[in-house]
Amino acid sequence: MVLCPECDAEIDVDEGDVDEGDSLSCDECGADLKVVSLSPLELESEDDEEEEEDEEGFADEDDEDDEDQEEEEDWK
Repeated sequence: MVLCPECDAEIDVDEGDVDEGDSLSCDECGADLKVVSLSPLELESEDDEEEEEDEEGFADEDDEDDEDQEEEEDWK
């Protein structure tokens, strides 16, 4: 048994049937979940993971903009 990180409902998961990275859904709230750890078994909302990736992507774009500005200043 593991708890849904969205609604705290109990999700019946056989630890032997899942691998890290597998996707599941909560029967109670319908949240899309991902197995992030097997020992102990932990689930994370796939929405949370997408938000983290977006934030990382924005940081990379900002770094590129800073480099472009520095190159322009050096050229002048």
